[in-house]
Amino acid sequence: MDTNAAARSLPPLVSDAVDLGSTEDSLERMMRYFREYGDLYRVYSPGRGSDTWVIADPIDVKRVLVTRHRNYTKGIGLDRVRILLGNGIMVSEGEFWRRQRLMIQPAFHRRVIERFAAMVQAANKRRCAGWERAAAAGTPLDLTTELSELTLEIVLRAIFGADYERMQAQYGDNPFAVVTREPARNLAFAFRFRALSRIVLDIARRRQLEQEAGHFDFLAMLMSARDADSGAPMSERQLVDEILTLVVAGHETTASALNWTWYLLSQHPEAEARLHAEVESVGVLSEPGLERTEQLTYTQQVIQEALRLYPPGWLITRRSIEADELGGYPLAPGTDVLLSPYVIHRHPRYWQEPETFLPERFAAGDSTRPRYAYIPFVAGPRHCIGETFAMYEMAVHLYTAARRFRLRYVDDGPIGLEAQINLRTTRNLRFVPEPRAQPA
Repeated sequence: MDTNAAARSLPPLVSDAVDLGSTEDSLERMMRYFREYGDLYRVYSPGRGSDTWVIADPIDVKRVLVTRHRNYTKGIGLDRVRILLGNGIMVSEGEFWRRQRLMIQPAFHRRVIERFAAMVQAANKRRCAGWERAAAAGTPLDLTTELSELTLEIVLRAIFGADYERMQAQYGDNPFAVVTREPARNLAFAFRFRALSRIVLDIARRRQLEQEAGHFDFLAMLMSARDADSGAPMSERQLVDEILTLVVAGHETTASALNWTWYLLSQHPEAEARLHAEVESVGVLSEPGLERTEQLTYTQQVIQEALRLYPPGWLITRRSIEADELGGYPLAPGTDVLLSPYVIHRHPRYWQEPETFLPERFAAGDSTRPRYAYIPFVAGPRHCIGETFAMYEMAVHLYTAARRFRLRYVDDGPIGLEAQINLRTTRNLRFVPEPRAQPA
């Protein structure tokens, strides 16, 4: 057998043996291997006893996520996420996933998101009131915690509506605050988080028992959703899994993205000044709706560029079902495939000055890069169902806060990356809010 010929029929093999995607230094390794091996390489995984393929070419990304998506299931790390989220749409597969997705999708229609505008704006104004007190005293804010609490409040109000206040009163605190107070994402956290299932069920069962009507929130929408084929509602277990998925997916990713956004703005005063100028130019928006915030073009560009540099979902994993071909190489069934938006978003072939924060690169008509060189919300049928809501929520926050404050970063030293379930800073970031002109 010609072993050299066999080796040439496969992508290059990294000299290290490592369970890539499961180690704390996986992101660092993926950047290093990308620089050395390019768009496609293999890594032998001792824990899995097989080669893992890693891709970074938008053509291969499109094939895995879009063109041949039916040939790929979720990959490594799925068991860990399933412990946390059960069989919600982030982890479910096949026909079950398709039915659930179709039942949930209407809740994220643009006209539904518009109806959350007053709630999102009010939550930001309450948060800014606290920032005004810190600004008056000149004291730093733990901005990482502030944003985590804000996005958690917004997602919980969107899920539970009026029952959010009732839940707070009943428990004397926010029982879901565990997601902001517990930084670790281990089995102990998963156990405590899954225990919140009881609260979801209590609220849902009370609504059914008392035949409560008039609720406008995600829980009500999911409770009334029906399978298109059978007409059946979600089971209680399905309902709980999807609600807990919305809590996790709708909270930590948005908080992390905003955390990075404020840091990047603090390091780039010209971009910060341009953002301030835009939010001032539009005047007072008493209840900024979805379409209006989408017209804040530079604000949108700032968010897009922050998501390019620090995508919360830094790793996407898939596993082939049948044989396929990637990069001209034959891919065997059952092969783990990894792709990292963090790496792809820094590909020098598609991004000029890839390490530099340049929001204007997202100006309309200013892109010749391939569609799948930018995937902060994944792509294809499994793209993030809450993308529009997340972008809206971030735009409202930047509009509201940037009209009132300049956030001055007060810590020294480099910021490390914590690449676990989401991409977070290794330490909380502190900022002093400095008052700007008070809006009318």
